[in-house]
Amino acid sequence: MPQNEQSVDEAPQSTEISTKAHKRQVYREEQELKRSRLKTVTFDDKEESTQIDLPRKRFYRQRAHSNPFSDHQLEYPNAPNEMDWTKHYPAHVDSQTGEFTGKVEIADIGCGFGGLLVDLAPEFPDKLILGMEIRVQVTQYVEDRIIALRQQHLAENKYQNISVLRGNAMKFLPNFFYKSQLSKIFFCFPDPHFKQRKHKARIVTNTLLSEYAYVLREGGVVYTITDVLDLHEWMVEHLDGHPLFERLSTEWENQDACVRIMRDSTEEGKKVARNKGSKYVACYRRIANPEL
Repeated sequence: MPQNEQSVDEAPQSTEISTKAHKRQVYREEQELKRSRLKTVTFDDKEESTQIDLPRKRFYRQRAHSNPFSDHQLEYPNAPNEMDWTKHYPAHVDSQTGEFTGKVEIADIGCGFGGLLVDLAPEFPDKLILGMEIRVQVTQYVEDRIIALRQQHLAENKYQNISVLRGNAMKFLPNFFYKSQLSKIFFCFPDPHFKQRKHKARIVTNTLLSEYAYVLREGGVVYTITDVLDLHEWMVEHLDGHPLFERLSTEWENQDACVRIMRDSTEEGKKVARNKGSKYVACYRRIANPEL
């Protein structure tokens, strides 16, 4: 094809991409300005604060998969005692000392667009809940969503117990959490990594389960849900084979509020429901360490 004809054909597509990128940039700058203003709002300034709308997902779209083994230039503490949680949960900071007074107890690993976090918040108003997500723009969406929800519900002081950070749980989970700190860990519709050579990148492996057992307290629960039968069977096989986890019954699952919320709150879960697909659930309790 002659060079001039190729340029003519590619021009409209290039212009369209440029326009979308510009709109996204303008929107994100507006959100950043609102976010900066809202972060300075104190609880005494509720009536003077600026209303902010929920963010629109189309400005935060990103490829569905991210390589957990690559260098994502992540920031993480060297140890849990070096983690500054005050910016994540400002309502749980002592006004006199400036010290963080809470402790994260529930973690949603690979939280996606934050549906589970938002629905868990009113269910556990006295528990601090954290979402961890590796994708940059998706993490930013959840942060903006939480800020907007906090702003919209200032009078009721809601959604102060949830937050999100960009992190890789496959590498750095013990950097954020002390031993036996968590009571619940969620893995909702994780990347199935269908190819056998990619199975090492699955979020449930023998090595990773030992790390989850480390940060999970005795009696704590690991929640898993997926629409991929092969992945469900993989997670069940590995959890069954780990000495620190025991599977909970279907009767327990049917009565547990978290299972009910987990089935329907995430974007992926809603998509599966629309497509009339299957959802496979498996929950495991962290049991006591064996006596030596």
